[in-house]
Amino acid sequence: MGALTGKVAVVTGASRGIGKGIALVLAEQGATVYVTGRTVTPGEYYLPGTVGETAAQCSERGAAEGGSGIAVACDHGDDAQVAALFARVKEEQGRLDLLVNNAFQLSDDLIVKQPFWEKPLSNLEMWQVGVKSSFVAAWHAAQIMVPQKSGLIVAIGGYAAVSYTFGVVFGTAKSAVDRMARDMAIELEPYDVASVSLWQGLTFTEKAHYNLNANPDMKGSTVTNPDIGSSVEHPGRVIAAMLADDKIMRLSGGTFITAEAAQLYGVTDTDGRTIPSLRAERGSPIWQPIRAHGYGNGR
Repeated sequence: MGALTGKVAVVTGASRGIGKGIALVLAEQGATVYVTGRTVTPGEYYLPGTVGETAAQCSERGAAEGGSGIAVACDHGDDAQVAALFARVKEEQGRLDLLVNNAFQLSDDLIVKQPFWEKPLSNLEMWQVGVKSSFVAAWHAAQIMVPQKSGLIVAIGGYAAVSYTFGVVFGTAKSAVDRMARDMAIELEPYDVASVSLWQGLTFTEKAHYNLNANPDMKGSTVTNPDIGSSVEHPGRVIAAMLADDKIMRLSGGTFITAEAAQLYGVTDTDGRTIPSLRAERGSPIWQPIRAHGYGNGR
């Protein structure tokens, strides 16, 4: 039996990148993982990866421990599609143990060095699918988790919440998901449902490789220094440890640097490396677990 055998998870934005890495780790440890994303047909996006391919790899990786992947084509900017996703999970599984809010619409000009007033207002798509979408998914997840009195909601944030990174819209979005996770934790706490936010540093996603190859000067920046980057599975290893932690409520409401949470749980990257924290270089999380501030019931 895997550590997560019998657990049910939804990982949003998992056609590729961080979402895919998280989904693979969860399935490998025995979880049933609903993999969501917009890319269904190979070649329809300039980067590789589809929801079907990720789900198939999840089922292959998880076969020994009872884990599997279930592909769901879902545009997280469409509330009706999101509602249908969670209705399906409830009908097919009857429970939900984990939601990973990873889906984020990165604007094409994200790394272009221009001030906000010179970039199009369409960049607000990062608030639509990144902030609003995270709330909507969590709203639906809570409908399942609260009655069962258990569950974990993880937001994928970043140092951009306190350190200027890629512009105003991006930084505001990352700040918002941290605060959202914090306030959700306060309201979910009486039902033993945990909510946390994880700060990712550079992660070697398909898009990161593409950008680093197209813009070699990025390698000299602290934000995008390949020497301190992690695989896409590293955050999945941390989240899997959190999901298996029967005392996860002690962390609820907190924002954690993924590299530091990995050390807390004794997790390394796929190649055995300990990923460094960039707290000293890029800043510290604002939000601590709610029980440290008197909101919790002390259990």
